[in-house]
Amino acid sequence: MEQILINVVAGALGGNAVGKSSQTFDLGMLGNTIAGLVGGGVLGQIITLVWPAVASSIEGGNFDIGSIITQVIGGGAGGAILTAIVGAIKNRSAA
Repeated sequence: MEQILINVVAGALGGNAVGKSSQTFDLGMLGNTIAGLVGGGVLGQIITLVWPAVASSIEGGNFDIGSIITQVIGGGAGGAILTAIVGAIKNRSAA
């Protein structure tokens, strides 16, 4: 449960950061947050599947700082990536 929470919070932060850094990707505060939450949750889960060491440390109860950092980076990147993709598509179709 902690893993998902870290992923979605980091995703929301990453989505808002990318949205506010460029008007090309901006979906508004709520749109950036929602896209970031989804992107962070999805990419964060994929990282634990691809990187078995992180998944095993989380499942084994040894949720150390390395695992937390990996989840924050994965969630933040996922949120930023999805927000950028959705924002670019939305703004391109509006033009």
